[in-house]
Amino acid sequence: MADYHWPPADKRSLIGKRISRIDGPWKSSGRAKYTYDINRPGLLYGKMLLSPHAHARVVSVDTGEAEKMPGVKAVHVILAGAANLEVKWAGQEVAAVAAESEEQARDAVKRIRVNYEALPFLVADTDPATAGDKFTKVYSEQTDGDPAKGFEEAEVVSEGEYGVPVITHCCLETHGTVAEWEGDTLNVWASTQNVSGIGQEFSGALQIPANKVHVVCQVMGGGFGSKFQADTWGIAAAHLAKKSGRPVKMMLERDQELMVAGARPSMHAHVRAGAKKDGTLTAWQSDSWGTGGVGDAGTPNLPYIYRVPNRRSKHTGVLTNIGPARAWRAPNHPQMALITMAALEDLAAKLNMDPLDFFLKNIEMTGPRAANYKEELLKAAEMMDWKKKWHPRGDKRPGHSKRGLGISVHTWGGRGHASNCQATIHPDGSAEVALGSQDLGTGARTIIGIVAAETYGLPLEGVKVNIGDSHYPPSGPSGGSTTSGGVSSSTRRAATDALNQLFEKVAPSLGAKAEQLEAAGGKIRVQGNPSKSLTWKQACAKLGASPIIGNGKTSPDLMSSGVGGAQMSEVEVDTETGIVRIVKHVAVQDCGLVLDLKTAESQVLGACIMGVCYALYEEKIMDAFTGRCLNPNMEFYKLAGIGDVGEIVVHMMTGPGYDDRGVIGLAEPPVVSPGAAISNAVANAIGVRVPELPLTPDRVLAALEKGGAA
Repeated sequence: MADYHWPPADKRSLIGKRISRIDGPWKSSGRAKYTYDINRPGLLYGKMLLSPHAHARVVSVDTGEAEKMPGVKAVHVILAGAANLEVKWAGQEVAAVAAESEEQARDAVKRIRVNYEALPFLVADTDPATAGDKFTKVYSEQTDGDPAKGFEEAEVVSEGEYGVPVITHCCLETHGTVAEWEGDTLNVWASTQNVSGIGQEFSGALQIPANKVHVVCQVMGGGFGSKFQADTWGIAAAHLAKKSGRPVKMMLERDQELMVAGARPSMHAHVRAGAKKDGTLTAWQSDSWGTGGVGDAGTPNLPYIYRVPNRRSKHTGVLTNIGPARAWRAPNHPQMALITMAALEDLAAKLNMDPLDFFLKNIEMTGPRAANYKEELLKAAEMMDWKKKWHPRGDKRPGHSKRGLGISVHTWGGRGHASNCQATIHPDGSAEVALGSQDLGTGARTIIGIVAAETYGLPLEGVKVNIGDSHYPPSGPSGGSTTSGGVSSSTRRAATDALNQLFEKVAPSLGAKAEQLEAAGGKIRVQGNPSKSLTWKQACAKLGASPIIGNGKTSPDLMSSGVGGAQMSEVEVDTETGIVRIVKHVAVQDCGLVLDLKTAESQVLGACIMGVCYALYEEKIMDAFTGRCLNPNMEFYKLAGIGDVGEIVVHMMTGPGYDDRGVIGLAEPPVVSPGAAISNAVANAIGVRVPELPLTPDRVLAALEKGGAA
């Protein structure tokens, strides 16, 4: 009888191989339908009125003029009651209109009259002392060991300030929903990371039973942690559809997306770190702050990865009127990595020590995974040819083009979410699995197919994968790198359950017991006696007229948590223009059992590209006087182009010590280190730290004025 455990390495026909995504042709041919592509009969277009004020009291809302505009079929006030209510950021949603065309809806929105009473606001990403007590809150203070004694023992102390600004998710497909009522049932096509979950929000907001909400998301263009909720615009679309009796498409404009659809919080810190002359870390002290807008932005745990024995840390949140924070791929980790790795690299420079040697010297401070980190650092160094290329801080070669190397390590949890799967084997030999998960573009469809096909001994095309629909068995939201562990576990158990039933049906035909059978190579056969076998179709024909259905849930024995990686970056800096160019970026990553090597490498490549974006270009810029975002567009909110990312080389850690941990999520961890590694590489190149990301030309030139290689 087949068991639920992952097959051993010598028995895997698909798992761990380089397999192209099954939805690649579907997407590249344009047949895949994103939320933007859903055009229901009689479709109306929804647009929203957003607050122009960063902070104001809404005195009144008058929609009368908008309701009379050509093409307008419904108007909905989002701020219920609309009296003495506050808007807390520029761009907060006030009201919505549904009309026959986008242009008519935009025109009607302009005719909604709102009387605001402006209130004091703060949008500057500033330190607590400047912000004042009214806008600050101390979130944590921690002390371990004896920091004072640690600094007394230190023979070298480094001190500096480091920071990462607020950035947005900038999803290729903006947030949005198509809502349509079918009798008393609400059908929702949403760009969401939470197909099985957002129905509850629609149910509560519209006061209808949860089973009267049907959510579909076949494909989506990125979420990165920002698309877990139904959101005000999704709920507004449903209200407008109800009022008009027609389907409504409400997709955010690009400026709205960048202003209000969530952002990654900032983090800044003043750090002191001490070590002995041999490189042994003895003390750490950090005073950090950051903003996530009007709410909590999370609490960092500094220093990151390295548990310095004597440390004191304090973190203060700065409350600003910039809109809400949302999880952004490894929440808080990229910020913590930049602050920690930059401070440690500065300390290594002050010690006149190669940072690779410094990181390895203190590797035991990384905890239980120290041996893995050591292996990953050494592998990255080999791939980068670190010992040949590295030089002390400040490239001494003549000319204005300076090269340097930087380093960082990172971690993440990645344990799988709660997932349910139903596997069906039909008498004609066809097989399918169904679960309510979604594929964000990360390859979940392919992973699910690989697991089911591996279990059945079939080629990948032998299994149909059904996901992205709330009618399927519920599966958790795709966040926190939990999808792969969750869906692979539930799929493996469901497929195995169905296969065991098939074994029971065909065992008499093979003169064997069910527990003696195995599925491999498109056949059901007796273990140890391949001559006694049936083809898959012959075996399925024994089912008669009824299919077999197997069910599975997430199981802890098929997955684990806690991964790590090391990254190194080589950059070239033009000291005349301040322009930073990525030459080569090396990423070494573990994630337990790799289900699809090609997809895993693709995940790391994508994360490194995002890392280049936030290291060199991304920053949400706010106007302190008007309270508005100054760059809510793709002209001035910069991202990397294909020519900006340099050579990226990925190595996945596999084999004994990694595979036997089961599946662990991968999406988050490799996006953590690029900012830190690139920042350290720039410091190595020009001889001085550029304290803040992104490493824009003006910041590089300003740092050079303080005594860099120029």
